[in-house]
Amino acid sequence: MPEQITPLSVLYLQLHGAGTAVCVVLFLYLLLCRGKAIAPDITPPARLRCWAAALFGIMALVHVWWILFYTYSDDSRSVIYGLLVALDCMTLPPVFIGTLLNMLQDRRRPLWPIFIVMTPCAVLAVLQTALPDIDLTTPNKVYGQVLAVAVIIYMMVAVRQYGRWLRDNYADLEHKEVWVSLTLLIGLMLLLMSFEYTDNYVMSTIAHLTGFPLAGLLLWRVETLPLLEETPEQKPHTIPAHIGQLLAKHCEDTQLYLQPDLTLTKLSEAVGVNRYYLSQYFTSQGTSYYAYIHDLRIRYFVARYRELAAAHEPIVAQKLAQESGYHSYSTFSTAFKQRMQKSVAAWMREEALI
Repeated sequence: MPEQITPLSVLYLQLHGAGTAVCVVLFLYLLLCRGKAIAPDITPPARLRCWAAALFGIMALVHVWWILFYTYSDDSRSVIYGLLVALDCMTLPPVFIGTLLNMLQDRRRPLWPIFIVMTPCAVLAVLQTALPDIDLTTPNKVYGQVLAVAVIIYMMVAVRQYGRWLRDNYADLEHKEVWVSLTLLIGLMLLLMSFEYTDNYVMSTIAHLTGFPLAGLLLWRVETLPLLEETPEQKPHTIPAHIGQLLAKHCEDTQLYLQPDLTLTKLSEAVGVNRYYLSQYFTSQGTSYYAYIHDLRIRYFVARYRELAAAHEPIVAQKLAQESGYHSYSTFSTAFKQRMQKSVAAWMREEALI
């Protein structure tokens, strides 16, 4: 970084200090505060809160030790510099990835591979100080960029799998919230890379400015993500056998499934069965909440279509799909094709020939 004091360097130092303060405040808030400032009625995962607190705490430490280093040394060939880079590699990325994985509330994915793949970065950083005549910085940066791309691809696959599971088991959660994990991933990855691979005030200042909304987004996600796991006391040992009868009485006979905003929670309340029981019942039947509702709505669409056709009344597929409980015609079209093995237009043509 340039040694002379400029307005941009002063702005950078101010943002650096503000970023440090924000990280410290969020670390203490997530770690010590039992109440929740955002969405107090939602119970988020405790593990995610702890991981996010650890992430903010480490980010605060990173801010402190680098500003101290550049204040008193600024020698990129020193042993201290190599040790700080190695410390960065073995702390920040693993906790960062751990936080993202905890957003998916999946404990099956181990974190130890992250430490293994980051070890070469730490080793190269230390060796660079011991072998100043050999350029190890370039391969280290290339390796880091490859890892960043690999992590993004891995998380995209993980989030996609998680989204499918979420749609099948927790229909009352908005699927779009799943992609907040990817937004944070890409944003924070670019932020980390800008700090790691740039040495000018302009890019570092932009990185600091980007970090504030990302920190706010992460805090919002930690506070508003509902806990998807049941406690041991809440987990049922057996699935009530009469759930099918209750669904027939309170959902099918009343045509409750035609409500566009129907969710698994609302259905469980109408049926009078615990949401977890209901979700497990669908699983035991080889189906899911979404498949069950789609089947009922498609059957209703077919019956109403034939009824209108027999009465020689005009039929508008989009309007009839809306009547069947669909906000979006594209969603209806996809569900129809999956169940009828043909498009809506093709099915309507065949019906017209009967």
